[in-house]
Amino acid sequence: MATDDCLHNNSLMISGTRAAYIHIPFCRRRCYYCDFPVAVVGDGGGRLNREQAMRRYAESLCREIVLTAREFPATGLDTVFFGGGTPSLLPIEALDAILATLDRSFAITENAEISIEIDPGTFDLAQLKSYQQLGINRYSLGVQAFQDDLLAQIGRTHRYDDINRAIAQLRQAGIDNFSLDLISGLPNQTLAQWENTLENALRVSPPHLSCYDLIIEAGTAFERQAEAGKLPLPPEETAADMYRLTQQRLTQAGYEHYEISNYALPGYQCRHNRVYWENQPYYGFGMGATSFLGGKRVTRPRTRREYYAWVETLNHRENDLNRVWERDPHDQLLETLMLGLRLQQGVNLDAIAQQFGSDKAKRIIDVLTPYRQQNWVDLAPQNGQQWGRLRLSDPEGLLVSNTILTQLFHAFTEEMR
Repeated sequence: MATDDCLHNNSLMISGTRAAYIHIPFCRRRCYYCDFPVAVVGDGGGRLNREQAMRRYAESLCREIVLTAREFPATGLDTVFFGGGTPSLLPIEALDAILATLDRSFAITENAEISIEIDPGTFDLAQLKSYQQLGINRYSLGVQAFQDDLLAQIGRTHRYDDINRAIAQLRQAGIDNFSLDLISGLPNQTLAQWENTLENALRVSPPHLSCYDLIIEAGTAFERQAEAGKLPLPPEETAADMYRLTQQRLTQAGYEHYEISNYALPGYQCRHNRVYWENQPYYGFGMGATSFLGGKRVTRPRTRREYYAWVETLNHRENDLNRVWERDPHDQLLETLMLGLRLQQGVNLDAIAQQFGSDKAKRIIDVLTPYRQQNWVDLAPQNGQQWGRLRLSDPEGLLVSNTILTQLFHAFTEEMR
């Protein structure tokens, strides 16, 4: 368990930190693919106890925000993202308190992008209108699939009718900035089913689509099924065809493939997520949340009990700034490559040469030469620049991004030995 030792220097201003992630861990049940830090609250009786638990969590989260702002002040949050878990289970009053605390502590800007993840069947029209009154202006709907049998197989609580009802409510509320989350490569999923999912999504015409390929994470129900030989995943080539089909259908429909798993109509890219991919600093608050401040990524405890205890200790940390704020150029370079190559625009090698040295830019080009010859990597010249911009080709280069990044990591790790 990592702890945020860095919350203790009231003379340090974290300039340029303009984004905050808020983790709301509560879920009705844990999906079979999920390894996120969540707290399962069920969907039967005991509503009062559930709401009391959520309010206690919100109080601790607000305390963390206040103490962080005291030690790490910054002014002007441009993006706020409520993720989970299922944030749409949180009572409106608790959500209001968190946003008010953020605004008092950091000042949310007038044109800030404020996003919330919502699941079908966990909200109604009145709730959406309350969100709008709080200033929430971007909504990420966790659809995952449009087939009831697939939804049941992955442990989701909603079904096809719930999806349609949720989308109708978004439309009725006049919300035009929303995203659908979809997952390909599910157990027993066929290419025809994935094509049907894409067709259903395009019928809705959301401004944004996140299309993730299923990853079997450690400690999940799916991992246990896979180890027992009871997880019938599509063949790798079928999963690759799903990715190619996604890129083809969505780009033909006018979506920009701006990140390896994300598509947007012009003007609707997720501003908050770009902060991550561009390796910019951000605050992280709540159970299991990660912050990136002063060049260091720090993760909070992953259970509520440990998180509550951790928040209570924030006023009693020993000052250890020399260790906490030490920047590792090697790790920073690898993070820049790993995150930047996810983006369609890729990475600017001239900026890398300026920050890390020309020898590093040359080494990157040398390592990637075989992949450039296979047209998996593009190196485009930029006006007035020596090195140019490096990016993975779409879709073939993005399909083998893990292989390419592994080679880069291996090359630079070997140099450090």
